[in-house]
Amino acid sequence: MAEATEGLVYRGHPLRRVDNLIYYGSMADKYIVMMQVLDTAPLKDITLAKRVSIQLQMTDASLRSRDRVVRSTEKGSLGEAMEFASIWLERALSGKM
Repeated sequence: MAEATEGLVYRGHPLRRVDNLIYYGSMADKYIVMMQVLDTAPLKDITLAKRVSIQLQMTDASLRSRDRVVRSTEKGSLGEAMEFASIWLERALSGKM
């Protein structure tokens, strides 16, 4: 029997959204990815993310927030940002970064 999960999961890691911020990964792990929607555009009756900032961050609470950032970039869509986030998180958690 499959185990029930709470919330959204993308490629085995949890997704949490707070306003225009999306957190990908678990705070119990060493790294997470924070994505911030910087710009949006309307498309019919929905709003699409047009620019998204991505940051791979360490979860170590003893570090200052700017010292937690390991890598960052900006992408032109949420889909592209999610692909980068997934790759960065997997590499970081496996020690290949």
